[in-house]
Amino acid sequence: MDEILKLVGNFGFPIVVSAYLLVRIEGKLGELTNSITELAKAIAVIKA
Repeated sequence: MDEILKLVGNFGFPIVVSAYLLVRIEGKLGELTNSITELAKAIAVIKA
C-alpha cells in the first residue's frame, strides 16, 4: 500500500489509475479473444 501511495505522489492519480486499469483489462481481452476464436470455430462447423 505504501508503494501505491508513493506512486500517486510521484506520478499523479490519473497515471496510476490508468496503469491499474490497463493491467486489469489485459486479462479480460485475452479471454475475449479466446471466446471469439471459439465462436468462429462453432460457426464454421454449423456452416459445414
